[in-house]
Amino acid sequence: MKYLQLGWAFIALFLSTPALFAQMAQGVVKDLTQGTPIKGAHILVKNTNEGTVSDSNGYFIMRLHPNENSLQISYPGYHNETVPVISDTIWIALEVIASWDTVATFDPESYEETYQIITGSNRTISSAPGQSYHFSHHLNPNIRYDNSSPEYNTVDYSPIKENNDKQVMEHPLSTFSIDVDRASYTIVRRYLEKGQLPPKDAVKIEELINYFSYDYPAPVPKGPPFSMYTELSDCPWNKNRKLLHIGLQGKKAITEKLPPNNLVFLMDVSGSMRAENKLPLAKKAMRKLVEQLNENDRVAIVVYAGAAGLVLPSTSGHNKERIYQAIDNMQSGGSTAGGAGIKLAYQVAQENFIKGGNNRIILTTDGDFNVGASSDAFLEELISEKKETGIYISVLGFGMNNLKDNKLEIIADKGNGNYAFIDKEDEADRVFGEELTGTLYTIAKDVKLQLEFNPAVVSSYRLVGYENRLLNSEDFENDKKDAGEMGMGHSVTALYELEMHPAKIEASRLRYQQEKWSKKALEADEVGYLEIRYKLPEDSTSQLIELPIRNKVRKLKRSSDTFRFSAAIAAFGMKLRSSDYNKGMDYGQIIQLAEEAKSKDQYYYREGLISLIHAATKAVE
Repeated sequence: MKYLQLGWAFIALFLSTPALFAQMAQGVVKDLTQGTPIKGAHILVKNTNEGTVSDSNGYFIMRLHPNENSLQISYPGYHNETVPVISDTIWIALEVIASWDTVATFDPESYEETYQIITGSNRTISSAPGQSYHFSHHLNPNIRYDNSSPEYNTVDYSPIKENNDKQVMEHPLSTFSIDVDRASYTIVRRYLEKGQLPPKDAVKIEELINYFSYDYPAPVPKGPPFSMYTELSDCPWNKNRKLLHIGLQGKKAITEKLPPNNLVFLMDVSGSMRAENKLPLAKKAMRKLVEQLNENDRVAIVVYAGAAGLVLPSTSGHNKERIYQAIDNMQSGGSTAGGAGIKLAYQVAQENFIKGGNNRIILTTDGDFNVGASSDAFLEELISEKKETGIYISVLGFGMNNLKDNKLEIIADKGNGNYAFIDKEDEADRVFGEELTGTLYTIAKDVKLQLEFNPAVVSSYRLVGYENRLLNSEDFENDKKDAGEMGMGHSVTALYELEMHPAKIEASRLRYQQEKWSKKALEADEVGYLEIRYKLPEDSTSQLIELPIRNKVRKLKRSSDTFRFSAAIAAFGMKLRSSDYNKGMDYGQIIQLAEEAKSKDQYYYREGLISLIHAATKAVE
């Protein structure tokens, strides 16, 4: 590691006290060596996410509250410094040291661009509506940057350790949280359409399967908010096993009964969002959502770059032109104070809370938070606390090379929302068109599944996917344990591989292993017993529904299109992950299975999957 002397910078702080309880701090950030102003330097109140950035003249101004007596100053290529705030005008010379490897890597999407912050916050440079401040970042000439690779990549996915086989006598219960996120499918699609195989950890099989809707029966009107469906047939990738298909179908929307929306668009306008498939695409997506709103709905817009600010106060959906203008005015640049943006968005949502309405933040970002508090632990704690107020958060991811998929999944999961990845306008049409109610409205929260297998019928099982959603057996009855949410009209599908051989039954407290059940289990026509716990959106206590799963195996050719198509997707996902569990199907066989089962394909989504499998065959050649 080298330590490189970059010179000096000084900050002039002029302090005044216009009120008893606050003071204004203003100053200029310059590079002492060259005497030039530093544009886009970040000035934060110490140990907070609140602050501002210097303008094109190096100038900044901000309001300080009591006991705020230190500022933290940072700029790319310079060591962060802390400056004490005193009452007199002071001049401070700061030695700026940067710690770099011999060659520092430069992200061309993060710097050297203009960005715009429009805000009325007392923590940032204030402006009238529509007024903008433009700042720019420039490369430091004393550092040699390596931007030779067009595929600069800091993408981050959570590691996935594939589920293995479980022996029923040792692990009779399988427990997991549902997952209605669909981001993995569009991420995989973007890689394959570029002629590349996706990283293995980007392939979440359950999200590939749940990207598609299936022909499940509708819930009964006065029953639970979703129906249950099961089907058992041959496993197409392992002739020695059976495949159990479990499906849930959420109730559909009755438009005239939908509650009003209190929405806060939280939009990342930092430098990493500059690419055409990021902020420009996010703006188009949000316009599509605004098109669907009416006069009973309200929208506020918060943006964040080096600091967070309120672009648009809560505005009626009837005033679409004002909302469109605020969206269209956004430009990108600077670093990413994501934690500050999330805090401000929750504050705005709380100030405009609609009792009995849908109070939701919609975050558009690549997840590349790099200023202020933005650790996974901080975000989990903040969002878990805020969701208890009835404000949920949904996440839309954009871009590829620096996508923080793991962080965005955490935000959506802990915030009682869903996570989608937008790679093109057609996907925005899907999320905010045909699936709008599922994106916005939650019908059940903390949905958990627990399946007890009958050892008289099943000797071992393997859950396909859901590796990041597994729960302990005792979590099932613990109403304080967080789990997945289900949107209006959404479906959820899960698959199990089963080895169908009897195991020795011993006395136990469980359904099939109790002494009184031992003989009956041998005679029982059940593969297992399914239990589902869920809470209604307004409740804190869960409800339980139960369903025995009959031991009726269909031949694969006689199974439903729903069964075979979901199986084809699972086989495809395992192939992309180079899974040891799919040794029996090549891409050609997967294509054939999907072709035979694609059935009704109104929007050609299933045809799109088949095209992706073809693309994967070319990518491995």
